[in-house]
Amino acid sequence: MCEIASSIPDLSEHELRSWLALIRLPGVGSATLNPLLRGGLSPERLLAQPPPQLSERMRTSMRNPPWKLVDEDLRWLESPAAHFLPCTSPGYPEPLTRLPDAPLGLFVLGQPQSLHSPQIAMVGSRNPSRGGEQTAREFARHFARSGIAVTSGLAMGIDTASHRGALQGGGPTLAVMATGLDRVYPASNRDLAHEIAEHGALVSEFPPGTSPKRGHFPRRNRIISGLSLGVLVVEAALKSGSLITARLAGEQSREVFAIPGSIHNPLARGCHQLIREGAKLVETAADVLEELAPKLQQFILAPETDDTGQGDTTPQPPDQEHQQLLDAMGYDPVSTDALVERTGLAPEAVSSMLLLLEMEGRVSSEPGGLFIQTNVDTAS
Repeated sequence: MCEIASSIPDLSEHELRSWLALIRLPGVGSATLNPLLRGGLSPERLLAQPPPQLSERMRTSMRNPPWKLVDEDLRWLESPAAHFLPCTSPGYPEPLTRLPDAPLGLFVLGQPQSLHSPQIAMVGSRNPSRGGEQTAREFARHFARSGIAVTSGLAMGIDTASHRGALQGGGPTLAVMATGLDRVYPASNRDLAHEIAEHGALVSEFPPGTSPKRGHFPRRNRIISGLSLGVLVVEAALKSGSLITARLAGEQSREVFAIPGSIHNPLARGCHQLIREGAKLVETAADVLEELAPKLQQFILAPETDDTGQGDTTPQPPDQEHQQLLDAMGYDPVSTDALVERTGLAPEAVSSMLLLLEMEGRVSSEPGGLFIQTNVDTAS
């Protein structure tokens, strides 16, 4: 037990048990507990002295936590790959803290640091067309190669294609699940879930042992959109659950993107509706990255500040690796693969640098996935 507690920064064994107990309480959710926790009350105090403003049913529930289930959660956390992040932890994703119904904590299987990567959510039909599935895979691959993590829900169809595309692109991908992390749904994605945990993370607000229930999926969707800078809908019917995720994204002030399709394709109608309602129409992954560029700068560009807190806005020359990449480009259109071969740099490093150089105006993207160096005055 002590080993588990010590693996979580600033969390004693007693505190960990109290957090897990709060999450396990029947009939007491995050909407009720978040204001109390944000007001300074600890989980231990809430359990020991339930606030009088709560209903008698809630107070009774808090006085009698399901400790046997908490012990099962602790056993699950014995795995080195298993983690629990309470909402007060530095490891808890900051974007989620701004949600009024933010999860009290997150169970994570895999790499918890990937939750802090810049993320784009990709959602869509569970029964996509072959073209839609291919589009999702290609967009996700491009995002991953550009240093953007792809977040989705591990469902069949577009979710699965998006996760696989991100893995093929060599980048992290996050699967937010509507079950406990010990129960993969659908079961056919069990191998994919293991691969995601190795290169990204499985995430859930539901404790181990939780089975899939209809009401869990909308709750899962608010986390998918909440973690992300924007949500991309690839294919969706008019009554698709993906439209719920897009609506949540809008409410959370996230960007919403939609890929148009044929007017004869029923799976395109949800995307067309989103576009009519203000979602940004995109045709390429570069369209999405261009829209997100201002938000991505906080992850990719980290200008040092002086004592006044003002960033140095003087244009800086490219560093050694960036200059190596520019020298390898020349002034003719060139592919990412060619640059990897010429420089010997890792594909993900080349993709991230290209994105940065494009935002700086030193490089522009061309049709066919090619890049070209722009005419930048480098004279000192």
